[in-house]
Amino acid sequence: MLILGIDTSGKSGGVTLAEAARAEFRVLGSSPIAGGTFSAQLVPTVAKLLDQKGLRVSAIGGFAVTSGPGSFTGLRVGLSAVKGLAEVLQKPIVTVSLLEALATFSTESGRVITALDAGRSEIFFGLYEVNNGKAERVSEQLVSGDEFVEQAKRPEVRLTLTSDTSIAEKLATVGCKLILVQRPDSSVIASIGASKLLAGDIISVEALDANYLRRSDAEIFFKGNR
Repeated sequence: MLILGIDTSGKSGGVTLAEAARAEFRVLGSSPIAGGTFSAQLVPTVAKLLDQKGLRVSAIGGFAVTSGPGSFTGLRVGLSAVKGLAEVLQKPIVTVSLLEALATFSTESGRVITALDAGRSEIFFGLYEVNNGKAERVSEQLVSGDEFVEQAKRPEVRLTLTSDTSIAEKLATVGCKLILVQRPDSSVIASIGASKLLAGDIISVEALDANYLRRSDAEIFFKGNR
């Protein structure tokens, strides 16, 4: 299956073309996209990548797209593009959370925490159960810095993964085990998406929406570019 992975959640993003079968995943090509240019450059970048590989858009067998958390505007661009392409081509869609993608970098099995800076002294927080490189979501939420530290200190948590140095520095002062990794890119989104597509864990065009983490008594907390 030919898979198109799209990430427009952060200060920069990108697209990846990959081939996937039951026991194999292979990246055919990736192209970065600068933040602030997603609406103008996403579709041309996809077209150029397909052309470089001598492929037509009709060859795409499925789409994997970042659903959040992240930039409100950026996420809408990526999701809208996937909606349009999938509807025209009648191809399946899967979504991938950035917090889920971070969890797949875990070097240990068991309960792990993933975290991204949400600004305003708040943190996008994910709790995942990792087994054999697969991450199963327990919960995702928006928490304060203090709430996050308390969660990270819980004895059942094996480690915390983040791509933000500010979060890593916060946990280092309280002695929590952590791993600072690169922010997941479109190739990671495509890889996770491939497993979901092959497993039939898809979402309809009508149900496709961004994952806006929020407190129960709040509206969207994060609308700026990260």
